[in-house]
Amino acid sequence: MNHYGEYKNLFSKIYKDSQIQLDAKMSENIYFKVGGPVDILLTPNTVQQLQDTITICKENKIPFYVIGNGSNLLVKDGGIRGVVIKLCELNNIECVDNKITAECGVLLKDVSTEAINRSLSGFQFACGIPGSVGGAVFMNAGAYDGEISFVIESAKVLDDNQKIRVLSKEELNLGYRQSVVMEKGYIVLSATFKLTPADKEKIQARVDELTKRREDRQPLEHPSAGSTFKRPEGYFAGKLIEDAGLKGFAIGGASVSNKHAGFVVNNGNGTAKDVLDLIYYVKDEVKRQFGVDLYPEVRILGED
Repeated sequence: MNHYGEYKNLFSKIYKDSQIQLDAKMSENIYFKVGGPVDILLTPNTVQQLQDTITICKENKIPFYVIGNGSNLLVKDGGIRGVVIKLCELNNIECVDNKITAECGVLLKDVSTEAINRSLSGFQFACGIPGSVGGAVFMNAGAYDGEISFVIESAKVLDDNQKIRVLSKEELNLGYRQSVVMEKGYIVLSATFKLTPADKEKIQARVDELTKRREDRQPLEHPSAGSTFKRPEGYFAGKLIEDAGLKGFAIGGASVSNKHAGFVVNNGNGTAKDVLDLIYYVKDEVKRQFGVDLYPEVRILGED
């Protein structure tokens, strides 16, 4: 039952019909391809529309959640009550000298491509991360010895009072899979990356190398949310899971990847419950065998 469909008329005042979906399947909006429906899915294409949406939600006590392109998200099988605001349509990108400014909905691979085209180095590490700029700043995304904190100059955010603020790299307080954005519940609107001029062919060669490494080592043929667990200090999650004998272990339609034990994948018919049960089982087994705590990197939303 859609508990919030009655509010559609409020959003229709600021949105086109094509930007509003009732009972939207979240399984079609996240990389894991699982999860129940959300009452209302909205896709704003301006910052003002986003601000107005939050105002309507707060005034009417409608719960709301902000997501990017769903690459690091798991939605439970009962779905989400309230509103999901998907920021994929805020996707402008521009380059001035050695700086690239990208809105929150721009995919990291598109920033990487822009950097290559402009002969700018420093963003190669992100060429294969299947996330958007907003999510990447939110969690300080990283791969292959690089991370957002190495290249970001500033980010424009919407704070908890709906005021637009520009935060410097220092103010963002970026750490391993953390940021002030995450701590305070801010919404990333855009980010500016400061890169280094370099030889275009060398930049492309590094991107090609990392792309091949990713294709060889990661289970890209199955739906997943990328690395399932954060890296525990002093260890690698994938190796711990493999050493625990869990490579290929399955619960329902979810399994630990045979290609890379750090990935929990949907084998095609998995449910969110399968994925969550497997995550908890892996956590418990690694703790039992090695005394190491694993924490999910994936963001979990919704109800059972």
